[in-house]
Amino acid sequence: MLGDLKRRGVTEVLLGVFDGLNGLEDAFKKAYPKADVQHCVVHKVRNTFPKIRVKDKMEFLNDLKTIYNAPDEEIARACFDTVKAKWGKQYPKEMESWETNLPTLLTFYKYPAMIKKAIYTSNPIERTNKEFRKRLRPMNSLTNIEAAEKIIYLDTVAHNERWGNRVIQGFNDPKTREALALLFETRYPSLPNLAENEAPEHVSE
Repeated sequence: MLGDLKRRGVTEVLLGVFDGLNGLEDAFKKAYPKADVQHCVVHKVRNTFPKIRVKDKMEFLNDLKTIYNAPDEEIARACFDTVKAKWGKQYPKEMESWETNLPTLLTFYKYPAMIKKAIYTSNPIERTNKEFRKRLRPMNSLTNIEAAEKIIYLDTVAHNERWGNRVIQGFNDPKTREALALLFETRYPSLPNLAENEAPEHVSE
């Protein structure tokens, strides 16, 4: 799928957001080696929560929030150190897992703050997939996979028509757009305009 996207013209990507599905992140980095990876913070919290004792759950969750709601990455890492010092002895495996994944859990701090809610979680994609599954669930009588693919295709077209002209919150902010443009230019420098950079020809009189 990623290879197909690249062949169709998606050659420059800044960021991929993942929920931890095995193999997908490696395939993404192979296709887009210059791109950043953001692990879904919501998934990480959700996967950690069942492993915490009932009496500790709310306090533990509130402490985790101090990490990903910090104003910048430096403070977020300091908050993690505080959380680890507090809970590390009781939940060593959970804290070790967070520490291992911290670089990709905090990737969103490299990007403008106004788009944080759009990039620190993969939930919007999951909501779309949930709608697809909901659409297919009552259709047990579909004759073949092609019929299911056609329904998904039509739903995708309808989804694009509904959302294609809408701008995700934060992305229409001029300063955010400028910052993203600078990130793109830094990571994927434009080819120089040869016509402008060619030295003028010497003309003999």
